[in-house]
Amino acid sequence: MNAHRIHHRTTTVRGHEIHYREAGPVDAPVLLLLHGFPTSSHMFRDLMPLLADRYRLIAPDHLGFGRSAAPAATEFPYSFARLAEITGEFTERLGLKEYALYIQDYGAPIGLRLALAHPERVTAIITQNGNAYEEGLGAEAWAPVLALIAARTPETEAPVREISSPDGIKWQYLHGVPDPTLVSPEAYEHDAALMARPGQPEIQLDLISDYGSNFALYPAFHEYFRAGQVPLLAVWGAHDEIFVPAGALAFRRDLPQAEIHLLPTGHFALETHADQIARLMGDFLDRHLTTAHG
Repeated sequence: MNAHRIHHRTTTVRGHEIHYREAGPVDAPVLLLLHGFPTSSHMFRDLMPLLADRYRLIAPDHLGFGRSAAPAATEFPYSFARLAEITGEFTERLGLKEYALYIQDYGAPIGLRLALAHPERVTAIITQNGNAYEEGLGAEAWAPVLALIAARTPETEAPVREISSPDGIKWQYLHGVPDPTLVSPEAYEHDAALMARPGQPEIQLDLISDYGSNFALYPAFHEYFRAGQVPLLAVWGAHDEIFVPAGALAFRRDLPQAEIHLLPTGHFALETHADQIARLMGDFLDRHLTTAHG
């Protein structure tokens, strides 16, 4: 079997089909790749083959995203706590005893909830614009979201709905990218098509409305960092206006040995810097994951 090939698989968690991508040897150290909004495991399509010679990479689509099931918001209570529970059970279904986390955007509060629940399972963290500090919140980008969190009304919902629109999604991919021609249009068109499915507006509004629950956990995340000193690599798009570079630098407050690299790109750094991120990850993980794990 060619370890560099990406397999597209499914499993069932709590009656819901979860789609995931997998590559690499089954006996290699595991990297659990957790995507953000508004994308899916599709965002890891370029990264996975670059690391599959040494690691077992597993990238699930969160419930409601990508090719995973998307029950209506009236049938499933979409929250970050529930998505973390689904993801935790997903790892157990696959028999993952230990894993390094790659967290981006929504993947950060989901992955860090896994770390709080089972710190012994997390061998390292790679954060790519995956925030855990108030300093990381870009003021202009977060203003409508914070208004929605404070009071969910038709008036506060309206500007947040635009974030999931084709133009809003395209902006997330292209803002802060010095050469937008390096970003494949298929990336944001893929996400826009999935976000246009029936029921998605309600799903996404429920999740964004729940983002305040992540802020409430920031102190617990910080205590987890201080207590365990988990190896952490930040590979961050320095031009991101959603999660700004101060969020990357803040990790050093609780993890003095954190390795931080600010890259000249935007929110979806893998679109333009997958090769560089893979090299940084390979060096980091080779130093911190010294033995193979199943």
